[in-house]
Amino acid sequence: MSEHSAVVSWDRYTATFTDGRYSRAHRWTFDGGATIPASSSPHVVPIPMSDPLGVDPEEAFVAALSSCHMLFFLSYAARRGFVVDRYEDHAVGTMGKDEAGVLAMTRVVLRPVVVWAGEAQPSPEDLRALHHEAHASCFLANSVRFPVVVHEP
Repeated sequence: MSEHSAVVSWDRYTATFTDGRYSRAHRWTFDGGATIPASSSPHVVPIPMSDPLGVDPEEAFVAALSSCHMLFFLSYAARRGFVVDRYEDHAVGTMGKDEAGVLAMTRVVLRPVVVWAGEAQPSPEDLRALHHEAHASCFLANSVRFPVVVHEP
């Protein structure tokens, strides 16, 4: 078992607060020292109270699912002797009402495009198996209650 942590920091820089017009911009700091500007989504809280340059929790959630899948995919490809030159995923998460009528992430679609190198090239069956194994192993995909779908090109 392991623990993972982040520091989320926000400061009130304006005199107003109780009127709800305060900035949602904040910072995420991780154990390696990286600090990421973050904010509420402009889709949820309008600009200027949201900072469109900051990463919002919803897109970070989608990126985390995509990243988890990719890391397992790369590991399994390497174990099978396939050389990956590039992996790019244009992942999309959909917000909507869940079965209880609560606004939630209801679906994430991964669209990985993989560029291979070397003599050993995976067959379409190999590619499906790699994605299936990566999906089944992904800690985050195993932690959510909605479908994470992998679309292969």
